[in-house]
Amino acid sequence: MESRIERLCVERGVKMTGQRRVIARVLSDTEDHPDVEELYRRATRLDSHISIATVYRTVRLFEEKGILERHDFGGTRARYEPSEHGHHHHLIDIETGKVIEFQDAEHEDLMRVVASRLGFELVSLRLELFGRKQKSAPRGRAAPPARKPSK
Repeated sequence: MESRIERLCVERGVKMTGQRRVIARVLSDTEDHPDVEELYRRATRLDSHISIATVYRTVRLFEEKGILERHDFGGTRARYEPSEHGHHHHLIDIETGKVIEFQDAEHEDLMRVVASRLGFELVSLRLELFGRKQKSAPRGRAAPPARKPSK
């Protein structure tokens, strides 16, 4: 069965070798934002003959063809996700490295207004927030706004 990344590769003229198919399947099945080392670990579980160099070359090729998006979330390694994943933003937990995807139409509308005020038409928008989980905040709820110190 052909994975969604394999379909994108074929549509964009990428020659699909057996090892590229394995890497494409791993990328299609991922729900996180793995770096190349993690992709390599996952791919070698399916095909022990895949080298780290093959994974690096394949990721670079997929990125050049617009199949993968590269993200630098402030860590030591770039992380990747399929480009056809849909429009969304990222919140990165600075303690665990976990990446939470979210959408926010209100923020996007505000960015369009800002761009327009400055004489631009917004053609692309990327938002990456970096945070630390609040200890007292209930799961799934935003913490109340911080109070200004009294004088």
